Amino acid sequence: MKDVTQLTEGWSLRHGDEVLEATVPGCVHTDLLAAGVIPDPFLDRNETDVAWVGRRAWTYVRHLGYDSGHERTDLVFDGLDTAAYITLGGRPVGTTRNMHRRYRFDVTGRTGRLEVRFASAYDEAAAVRAVTGERPNVYPEPSQYIRKMACNFGWDWGPTLVTAGIWRPVRLEHWSTARIAHVRPLVTVDEGTGRVEVRLEIERTAQGRGRTLRAEARVAGARAETVLTGDEAVLRLEVPQARLWWPRGHGDQPLYDLEVTLADDSGPLDTWHRRIGFRTVELDRSADEHGTGFTLVVNGVRIFARGVNWIPDDAFPSRITPERYRTRLTQAAEANVDLVRVWGGGIYEDDAFYDACDELGLMVWQDFLFACAAYPEEPPLRGEVEAEARDNVVRLMPHPSLVLWNGNNENLWGFRDWDWEGPLAGDSWGEGYYLALLPRIVAELDPTRPYTAGSPWSGSWDHHPNDPAHGTHHSWEVWNREDYAEYRASVPRFVAEFGWQAPPALATLRRALPGEELAPDSPGMLHHQKAEDGNGKLNRGIARHFDPPAGDFDRWHYLTQLVQARAVAAGIEHWRSHWPVCAGTVVWQLNDCWPVTSWAAIDGDGHLKPLYHELRRVYADRLLTLQPDDDGLVLAAVNQSADPWRTPVTLRRLRADGTTVAESVLDVAADPRAVARITVPEKLLPDPRSAREFLVADATAPGEDDGLRALHFPVPDKDFAYPRPRYDVTLEPVPGQGDRVDIVVSAHTLVRDLLLQPDRLGPAAACDRGPLTLLPGERARIRVRGCDTVTADAVTAALFCVEPV
Repeated sequence: MKDVTQLTEGWSLRHGDEVLEATVPGCVHTDLLAAGVIPDPFLDRNETDVAWVGRRAWTYVRHLGYDSGHERTDLVFDGLDTAAYITLGGRPVGTTRNMHRRYRFDVTGRTGRLEVRFASAYDEAAAVRAVTGERPNVYPEPSQYIRKMACNFGWDWGPTLVTAGIWRPVRLEHWSTARIAHVRPLVTVDEGTGRVEVRLEIERTAQGRGRTLRAEARVAGARAETVLTGDEAVLRLEVPQARLWWPRGHGDQPLYDLEVTLADDSGPLDTWHRRIGFRTVELDRSADEHGTGFTLVVNGVRIFARGVNWIPDDAFPSRITPERYRTRLTQAAEANVDLVRVWGGGIYEDDAFYDACDELGLMVWQDFLFACAAYPEEPPLRGEVEAEARDNVVRLMPHPSLVLWNGNNENLWGFRDWDWEGPLAGDSWGEGYYLALLPRIVAELDPTRPYTAGSPWSGSWDHHPNDPAHGTHHSWEVWNREDYAEYRASVPRFVAEFGWQAPPALATLRRALPGEELAPDSPGMLHHQKAEDGNGKLNRGIARHFDPPAGDFDRWHYLTQLVQARAVAAGIEHWRSHWPVCAGTVVWQLNDCWPVTSWAAIDGDGHLKPLYHELRRVYADRLLTLQPDDDGLVLAAVNQSADPWRTPVTLRRLRADGTTVAESVLDVAADPRAVARITVPEKLLPDPRSAREFLVADATAPGEDDGLRALHFPVPDKDFAYPRPRYDVTLEPVPGQGDRVDIVVSAHTLVRDLLLQPDRLGPAAACDRGPLTLLPGERARIRVRGCDTVTADAVTAALFCVEPV
């Protein structure tokens, strides 16, 4: 039987004349940080001070002295970052130039000093550029010339921290006769019967050649066996009445253990185990009267995808543990997210990521790793791209959560719109990857899943790549130049990226910028704002709705976070109300990789922004929203549940002081997975000329905490006649839970977008509510956890709301 020796201990890192203790898996930056050689690059402006690390060559060293008694010993690296030259006992073992591949080297009978020498990624990229010639990039860094996590080189939300190191596990595998090289389970369902076609490839030793072997596969009580005289075999299994795997909100997520064993007459030689799920997935790209659709269909059910974009959860991804993946993805599920797009400027995540998605019912849209640049298609990159794609398709295909392969992020769009065509002048730029190589690999290795060439992509060059009427659309004009109300100007078929920035939680800023007097333009704040004119866009976003809070950082911080939450909610509410024409939204972005002002809903320290709570509301199975329409104002009841929704909705036209101008009750009926749209009667429309009226729609009795509410204010906040907000705050400890307290707010006036910033009560504090609007006489309960003692004065100081000019 194969033996495995993990090589996690005994590593050293050469730093000049020094030899430092190294952690494997890890990277140069984390080792230097642990040794006290560099400051924490996430704090202050230290990022700039450690830029030299990425321009150096580094060597990891340890001793190997294993005698296994097997015929063969392989040195296996699950991830090397990136351009490495490996020697053992002073003799070459191999070279690598791809962070995104696994490597295996035969080191049978060899012992001695193992060295992994990493060249600077900049040097490797320069060498490739010298061969292939120049290619355009959105950013002034050479990420397109090296198969490495592109955002290592900086992004409009990420630091420039160019890593090197043994970033995933390394081990010795000792084996005899034969081993399992690859297993590809093609999982399908046909009329309730689950089918698994196990495609098996093996590798033999010299003594194992020609020997008759047996392979066996088992799943859910089904068993298949075959005899191998060559190196490949196919085993087929059937599971009657297989339970279906569903996305969260649509059903359960049953998983089945699939085991493959390779044996000879002496017994087992090797085993392979994964969990699989039975489900079908299709992508409906049919043309219709609205253009060209883009709708995910799982187990025959058409789905509106409630998605978020995922970036690496740490600029040093070797630090991301399975527990951290589980925490972040559970947060996504608790926000009613059902799809996570793994963005193409990051990494193919660890199996722990996809395991968690399998269990939580989170569909995974997986980008191949190309983003915002033109990529050469010549050697040495072409061979690396093909090997990388084959490796990761085979590694990830057992996961039922994986529903879509995507060729790239924004490169097809970039070719058309970003002045690339002229400079490229006929050179390769990646089109051959996205439209030929990658779809061919997916069709060959994983034909059970759909592939799309890019995001955005209209389906062919017959339409503009980012045409909202065809395929996927990225909506960035609104954030860059317009008010978020402009999201309502169109109904794209699938919104794969859109978003709005806000700074992180105050506790995150204080930790990342110790001692700094915080201001929007203070040195540390500007350093942790990577977007072009980011603060300008934030300030213009505020100014369209509020008077700018000059000199008041706390107010500015509240308003930026509020505008972010409102903006994203405005887009999602509009687009969800137009299902099934629009079949999904994927918010940019769920998470951050360091403390930064960004589009994330969860900041770099794990604090939940107000946007997170708004996602939970607008991504709920049932959503009530008021939408401006050509006919006036529409009440939309969005029902993504499997049950009909029948509810009375109370519409009240109110004055700013809370008195009622007009009231009506509408009976609303929305079928399962459908939207009901009702035109609001004219008598209920607020008079925009007075700037003193607004509309409230309640799906239950007014004031109930569990009710659904929609609001419509006809004028910007700065023009509305808000009263001076008055409310009382009382504290109610939660029995038996010493770190939890309920904050009860009782409103005496209209209180618009009341927000508790819980981290102001303590760095670890969190709450269960985002912005909420109270009418006179209403009460709201906010549960806070993670702080020992709370006073009413401290809570009052941590509460913010919209105030009159």
